[in-house]
Amino acid sequence: MEFGEGGLLQEPVSPGSQLVNSSVLSLAILAVLESEVPIDDSQTFLLLKNVFLQINPRFSSIMVQGVDEKNKQWKRVEVNLEDHVHVPIFPSGMSLESYDTYFDEYITKIASETFPQSRPLWELHLFKYPTSHAAGQIIFKIHHALGDGYSLMGALLSCLQNAQNPSLPLTFPSLKGAKNETNSRSRVFEFVPKIFSAVINDAWDLCWSILKGTWVEDDRTPIRSGVDGVEFRPLSVSTLMLPIEEIKLIKNKLGVTINDVISGTIFLGIRMYIQEMDNEKSSSQNCTALVLLNSRLAAGYKSVQEMLIETNKSWGNRIVFLPVTVPKSSEVTKPLDFVWEAHNIIKRQRNSSSWYLTTRLLDILKKFRGPEVVSNYIYNTLKNSSTGITNMIGPLEQMSIANHPIKGIYFIVTGAPQCLAITAMSYMGKLRIAFEAEKGFIDTNVLQACLKDAFRVICEAANEFPIK
Repeated sequence: MEFGEGGLLQEPVSPGSQLVNSSVLSLAILAVLESEVPIDDSQTFLLLKNVFLQINPRFSSIMVQGVDEKNKQWKRVEVNLEDHVHVPIFPSGMSLESYDTYFDEYITKIASETFPQSRPLWELHLFKYPTSHAAGQIIFKIHHALGDGYSLMGALLSCLQNAQNPSLPLTFPSLKGAKNETNSRSRVFEFVPKIFSAVINDAWDLCWSILKGTWVEDDRTPIRSGVDGVEFRPLSVSTLMLPIEEIKLIKNKLGVTINDVISGTIFLGIRMYIQEMDNEKSSSQNCTALVLLNSRLAAGYKSVQEMLIETNKSWGNRIVFLPVTVPKSSEVTKPLDFVWEAHNIIKRQRNSSSWYLTTRLLDILKKFRGPEVVSNYIYNTLKNSSTGITNMIGPLEQMSIANHPIKGIYFIVTGAPQCLAITAMSYMGKLRIAFEAEKGFIDTNVLQACLKDAFRVICEAANEFPIK
């Protein structure tokens, strides 16, 4: 990649990157790697210099104003690694429960901090104390402006090896969806002329997306306070593990996708939580989940080198928000209906061109009004919704980094003006669901229990269906 005068990259900062790093909105990704062995940080700076910084020039660049005041560019700078590596110090000889508390407080602290714009937008945190989950924890905090989850996770995985045989590449689950559609209700629409249906759906989805970014907001519920400045409030992070094999079994029995099962479980869990915390209004309150999807036509992760030389230049921010209405318990009563509703809504929105039209509309708005206006629109879209949901696939094999076997991995997205954000990632046959919730407003213990109950009742209901 060539640089121009003054160290500026020839290509400007992408529109998507500008929108998530503005005075209005600043999003970051925290990826937590749980080590099986105590952390030895003797190779940290060598690995960062020789591996991480070599992945992409953006990891050694800062965002600066370009010639055009509406556009920014990347400027290559000298990286002082000591500014980016943080090793917190806590009392030694404490119990695992005490270090659990220290870790929770530490990740809450770094999640709420913003990046200095004077240096590259990433950090590495080494929590060198044992917790109930791991012997040590490695936390990568990377600004969303450097890339979307697909790009950044691909970069992170490029630094890791197959723990059993470093000479073999990591492999990933297939992303193929279900071939058979067994939902009888969806078959009714096969008789409707497809073109007419698509036009109606696209128009409705586009209007709904615009309204969510302007003045239509969800009801105030136990997962949405509706107050300003939620993104600056303390948060708590908790995780839940689900078996991938059981999710696949439900997927095959119902003829849906893994994403549908995950989304349906989350939707049912959310409704159960709202009912637990506010039984009087829970069945009729309006909730919208922004489901983040990758707009690439990718069958799985590629190496970063492949990503960078692809003709479609898949590095960067290529995500779309699909506003999905969380089914109301007053309208959907059976557990499996939440999965089928998620399947029908997400499938229709995936096939809709509304996200493309919305993107083009935002491009026009950015051209004439500037990136700050568009960033404010995205901020309002997030603020007016109840939660955000995103998921990623991880390796089937165990990973290691610098001879540290990784027993678990999860990630969260910080900086969104929402009281609740939910992420999911698969790894070694398990699905790790992470909850990022406003501390003192959302009871994560009750929420976890509701998600477990939701998955249990969905599993029990699916047992009545034959295996296909």
